[in-house]
Order: sequence, then structure tokens, then C-alpha cells
Amino acid sequence: MEWIGLLLECCFLWLGIYLYRLGRGWVRPTDPQARQRAADFRARNGWWLRLAGLALAAIMLINIVLHLQQLFSN
Repeated sequence: MEWIGLLLECCFLWLGIYLYRLGRGWVRPTDPQARQRAADFRARNGWWLRLAGLALAAIMLINIVLHLQQLFSN
């Protein structure tokens, strides 16, 4: 059961990294229309995407480190 929690924490870490990359513009769709919509969305919401991504990634990284310490201390 502990490993499932660790897996979920890793998924949330990945989500935080993805949100940050999306907010910075490092994720680009291949379709030109989708690329334009993504650029418009990023122009309106890029600042909170970056903040949310950084916060989520930082919190999940701390959780993963603490979780691993707990798992291997037994």
C-alpha cells in the first residue's frame, strides 16, 4: 500500500513539472490551431501555471524524499 502512495506522489510530481513546462511554453502542440490556442491560454494564464507547477513539484519532491526515508528506515 505504501508503494501506491509513492507512485501517486510521483504522478503529481510529473504533473507539477508538466504545468511548469506548459506555463513556460516548452510544450508545443503539432497542430497550428492548437498551438495558437495554447499560446493564447499561456498569455492569459502563464503566471499562475508557473507558480502552481513550481509549488506542486516542490511539495511532491519533499513528500517523495520523506516517503522514501520512511520506507527504507524499517
